Amino acid sequence: MKKRTGIYGGSFNPIHNGHMQLARGMLQVAGLDEVWFLVTPQNPWKQKADLMPDDYRLQLVRAAIGEEKGLVASDFEFQLPKPSYTWNTLQALTAAYPDREFVLLVGGDNWTRFAHWYHGDDILAHFDVMVYPREGDDIDAETLPPRVRLVDLPLVNVSSTEIRQRLAQHLPIGHLVPKAVEELLLKK
Repeated sequence: MKKRTGIYGGSFNPIHNGHMQLARGMLQVAGLDEVWFLVTPQNPWKQKADLMPDDYRLQLVRAAIGEEKGLVASDFEFQLPKPSYTWNTLQALTAAYPDREFVLLVGGDNWTRFAHWYHGDDILAHFDVMVYPREGDDIDAETLPPRVRLVDLPLVNVSSTEIRQRLAQHLPIGHLVPKAVEELLLKK
């Protein structure tokens, strides 16, 4: 039986408590064996100039996860062509790990523009997609395609942008990020 593996791609610029809570929740409610945090070197929707270095963001994700069972930090996209299109990543993952069934985890904000994703229809035809709503998202579960499921998880209103702003203003971030991440960010 294939391991059901959630793919949680993102910039994680930096990773925060909301990311962690979501991944833990997905493990429970989406029937996943693992959640892989795929650190994205270049999201087609975001400017690379706004990102911390790739290896540093990966280091932060590894620090956040620590030894937590079921959560994995991955640099898989670092070796793929840029920008990081999800369809290409899912195809490469499927080829590299035939013992796994990959499930795409996306936020409601991404779901609302999914029709504009590169090969979005192919993703929907070949992979299950779990959508977690975010504040202000209006997604009707009754209208979702067959392989797409809306997941009911508590919302955590934290953003990486807020954390970067607080760091720039020398304000505390300990309530927004895991302790190990806070320590690394404050050292830099």
